[in-house]
Amino acid sequence: MRRILILLTALAALVIGGCASDQRNYSLTNTLTAYASVVRWGDFASAYQFVDPKMREEHPPSSLEMARYDMYKVTGYDEGKGAAPGAENEVTQIVQISMVNIHTQAERTVVDKQKWRYNPETKHWWLVSGLPDISHQ
Repeated sequence: MRRILILLTALAALVIGGCASDQRNYSLTNTLTAYASVVRWGDFASAYQFVDPKMREEHPPSSLEMARYDMYKVTGYDEGKGAAPGAENEVTQIVQISMVNIHTQAERTVVDKQKWRYNPETKHWWLVSGLPDISHQ
């Protein structure tokens, strides 16, 4: 009887651990989809809300940097192979963002190396690599 109780306890712990992992993966999928959506629409002000709050506080973008995003229309967002696991509670994703300068009609592609970190306390994924750097390339 005692063995069955121990086995059931161990099984319950595995199921609960699996649920937490499923919740984290579900949250990651939702976060990456929402972020991709706002970037595809060229809404970098909303995309900025996905950046880690500590990073937003320490390194706020200048008005010039935010105005630079308004100069481009996003024409494509390619996640490639998708998110790849990194360190614990981290994933990386390399995205190619195609955009056209609305003033010159010049098209270019920016490679955005995204790093996302999961906060287990808030159960939220945060972009720790910042918005894509479109200032050069």
